[in-house]
Amino acid sequence: MNIAIGSDPNAGDLKQTVIEHVQALGHSIADLGSDDPIYANVAFTVSERVAQGDFERGILLCGTGIGMAIAANKVPGVNAALCSDAYSAERSVKSNNATIMTIGSQVTGPELAKTMVTVWLEAMFDPESRSGPKVDRI
Repeated sequence: MNIAIGSDPNAGDLKQTVIEHVQALGHSIADLGSDDPIYANVAFTVSERVAQGDFERGILLCGTGIGMAIAANKVPGVNAALCSDAYSAERSVKSNNATIMTIGSQVTGPELAKTMVTVWLEAMFDPESRSGPKVDRI
């Protein structure tokens, strides 16, 4: 899978951990930035590139992950979900077709982040599932 990633300056260390983990899983990943303290700028960049089809999914990191999720969800064509555990990571895709995962670097440790990313990348959305009409409504 081809993944885009971005963060604010506060999440740079966890972003690097996630990049290395995604690569170890055999996926390609493009770092679209982490220097801009206005986190919405990188959120829009990653989300727009996912919406355009340049990347299959995107990962965004900031202090809590909340701001990134709010900003990413302003971009038509993506569903962003803040994930805090492996179950929410899995269900964000299977139940909500999340193409953007957000993670809070100040509330999520590196091992949990790696577990969540693994589960999220393995999960697939089935539009024929009972979640299909719900996602269509969104």
